[in-house]
Order: sequence, then structure tokens, then C-alpha cells
Amino acid sequence: MSDTLKSLLASHPEAAPAIGAPERDWLSYGGLRALADEVSGSLHDAGIGRGDRVAIVLPNGPEMAAAFITIAQTAVTAPLNPAYREDEFAFYVDDLKAKAVVLMADDDGAAYKAAKKLGVTILRLSVNNDAAAGQFTLQTDVTGSCDTAAPEASDVALILHTSGTTSRPKIVPLLQSNVAASAHNIATSLALTADDRCMNVMPLFHIHGLLAAVSSTLATGGQVWCAPGFDALRFFGWLRDCDPTWYTAVPTMHQAILSRAPRNAEIIEAARLRFLRSSSASLPGPVMEKLFETFGAPVIEGYGMTEAAHQMCSNPLKPGAQKPGAVGVPAGPEVRIAHEIEPQLTDGAIGEIVISGPNVTPGYENNPDANAKNFFDAEGKRWFRTGDQGTFDADGYLSLTGRLKEIINRGGEKVSPLEVDGVLSAHPAIAQVVTFALPHPKLGEEVAAAVVLREGEDISERDVRDFASERLADFKVPRKVVILDEIPKGATGKLQRIGLAEKLGLVDTAS
Repeated sequence: MSDTLKSLLASHPEAAPAIGAPERDWLSYGGLRALADEVSGSLHDAGIGRGDRVAIVLPNGPEMAAAFITIAQTAVTAPLNPAYREDEFAFYVDDLKAKAVVLMADDDGAAYKAAKKLGVTILRLSVNNDAAAGQFTLQTDVTGSCDTAAPEASDVALILHTSGTTSRPKIVPLLQSNVAASAHNIATSLALTADDRCMNVMPLFHIHGLLAAVSSTLATGGQVWCAPGFDALRFFGWLRDCDPTWYTAVPTMHQAILSRAPRNAEIIEAARLRFLRSSSASLPGPVMEKLFETFGAPVIEGYGMTEAAHQMCSNPLKPGAQKPGAVGVPAGPEVRIAHEIEPQLTDGAIGEIVISGPNVTPGYENNPDANAKNFFDAEGKRWFRTGDQGTFDADGYLSLTGRLKEIINRGGEKVSPLEVDGVLSAHPAIAQVVTFALPHPKLGEEVAAAVVLREGEDISERDVRDFASERLADFKVPRKVVILDEIPKGATGKLQRIGLAEKLGLVDTAS
């Protein structure tokens, strides 16, 4: 089995198509390997090599996919959300200790300003008008020396931040072997072959798109066709033009697709979809059933998270083997139920879901407290606590029954409530704030905040949201702000986020 990203691509035929995009020629596997060599040379010339960290801030599309795959064969990749504000970029680039930031040639926005202030090398990505999908060149004025050895299986390939229960996001390093193992796990559970074509509509700064769509496809010699993001109005045109055998998306995307399906019946009829995949948030059972009814193809719900290099469980591919409301059976790592407090596995019906396997991160970077809380040893293995509560049924299917952590899952985007607290607390009129999850019919959860004002202050919900929107990416901005005289406390006097929406009588207003 391949144990590095480079070895994933090594054996596929030179002329076979690898990366595609709307109105672009296909980049072949030979072309992708040649691009990796060119990128390696450019990075080495700039003094960036094995172990050095490269933040990637690019729009969704084939260049982002190719940049991740090629840069990770030389250095450490750290994709960042292009929608971040300057302060967010400054935090993440500094926290990562990035040596360089990759930007489009004409990007002088927030990421550029943050990189300039930090004195980080800027690598400019250029695309020729007639270039194949994903083909690009990297340019910089900086030169230097570095370790030019190729990364090994035990080297870090990908770094992502995950929102934690502290205000500071945790750094998740994923090894070359973690990424390769996860790509193989996903490909195996979906029975992917070189004949498959994935249409990617997922953001490529997120583990779902990077691993489920791009890496698993390229591991099997298939084709990944990269849309410029998700757009329900353009989806069916892309479906016609791409002619994929599958696509993967989050539940909100699937729901938007279903809303436009009736007027695109001819395209659906002509489609050759072998299956549809959903992950990153729970897919409501009725949505799974409606997707199957609409497309006539199995809907495979997967259960994943960043620390597992994405996939942990998956519904089986065999027609009729999918269980609406269940996230499937273990599909790669070993998945067990553990005591929610004690460091031990249990045979109990309900408990915390834990995982162990070659796709699981070795641990959070420079965060011994988080590692002590989230990892434990049992039965000769190292187990990671997912923070989710669940149970297995008699057939071995896992269902999620609750969350033990306070993270807000907004349609697959994870939001740390304490991060939002920290931003809103800086408002001069706010004395106290608690950010919490508000149930939402499509997103699963929405971001909300309860606020207590300082004596004599008078600001509106709109004022609070505007303040947040200048400092946070849009998906983190509270959509509901409740201004209170006092925030309800639990029995011990502590502010409790979980269940706060119910306590404030907001649940019905979210639907």
C-alpha cells in the first residue's frame, strides 16, 4: 500500500486524465507528476523543503487541488479558507509557523496583507490561458537553502486547524501515512476504480474535499473534476458537462440540489451516477431517501473528522444497505464505544465514540492538555476521543446520539464558540457573551450569541453582528443575537452553552 502522497500517484498511466475543470483540458497523471517536479524545484529555489510549512490561500478549483497534491510531495501543506479576514490570516499563518504563503498572482487582499506584516515569503501562482486544468507556475523573488530530501511516511503532509473547546484552535498535523491510509480507506469503501470520475463541489481548504474527493480519486487513478465551489444554480449544468460517476457534498448542498431537481429531470435521467456521498454533518433520513428517489443511486453517508484524516465510518455501497439516520459501519479505523470520562473502552450501549488506526493523527501539536484529554491507551492501542456520543445497532451500524463537546457544526463548518466569545467581548458595550448552537432545519446548527451589555450601553443585534463580521469569517458570525439582562446559568453557577437555545426559548424560532 502507498504510504506517501507521491507514491499514491506513481503507478497510474502517463496519459490517463487526472484533474479536470469547466471549459479546461484535462491534466494527465504524467502532467501532474511533471508539475510536482516543477513545484519541487520552485520551492527548493525559494528555500522551502522537507518539513517547511506552506499556507495555501487559493480559490476553489483545479489549481487548489493540484497545489495541495504537488506541494505536499515536497513540503507541508496548510490550506486556509480564502474568506478569512486579515486578523484571522495573521493568526493562522503565525500559529502554523508558515515559511511561505501561496496566493494567486493578482491577490493583494487580506492574506497578502497578513503575510507582508509577518514577513512571510509570498509565492505567486500563475495560470496560462491555455493551461490544462490544475497546471500552474510558482514564482517568488526569495532564494534560500533547505532540506531537499523527499518527505517520508512519518513526515507531516497536511496541517489543519480544528475548532476546540478553548478559544485557540488546535493544530492537527496529518502525516503522509495518515493521508495515504485515509485515501485508500475511502477508495475501498466506495469501490473506486480508474473508471470513476468525481465531481468536486466541496471547498478544498477542508478535509472533506481534500481527502474524500481529491486524494481518494487520485489514489485509484480516477478523474477529479473541480468546480469553482458549490453553486446550486450551476450544479446541473456541471453534472451534464462533467458526466461524473459520483460526487460528495454536505447535507445543505444536497438539500439545495434537491430543490432544483424537478426542473433538471432530463440531466438527471442522462446522468451515470453510481452513488452520491454525504459527510461532515448528519444527513436527515428523509433527505437521504429523497436523494435516492430523485437520482436512482445509493446515497452513502460517511462519518468523518479532521483528526481522522476524514473518514471513520461509511454506509455500505451495496444497494439497499444504507440506513437512513445511521453514519454507517467502521470504514478504515477501528471504531469503539468508550466511557465518557474514564480512559477505558466499554461494552455499554451508549458512550463516547473513539477511534484507532493508521489514518488517525498522532496528536495535536504543542498541546499536551488537549492530547491528555482526547487520547488514551487501551488494549495495546492509542484511541482518539471524537467528542461525539453514539451507539451501534445489532447490525453494526453506528448512530450519533449527541455531542459531548460544545463545538458548533454549521453545515459542516466547525465553529469554536469561545473564539466568537473572544471577538464579541472586545466590543466596548458588551459586558458578557456566550456563543452557542441554535438548531437549524438545513444547516443542523447555526451560530447564536447571548449578550449582556455594560450599564448604560444601548446597542442592537445588528450592531453586534456588524462588529463580528468585520473580524470573523462569515460562517462564524452569529445569525441570532439575544440581548439579555442576565445569561442563565447551570446548577453549579457555570454558564452552559449546550442546551442554551432551549433555555432561552429559541428552538421553535430557528425552524
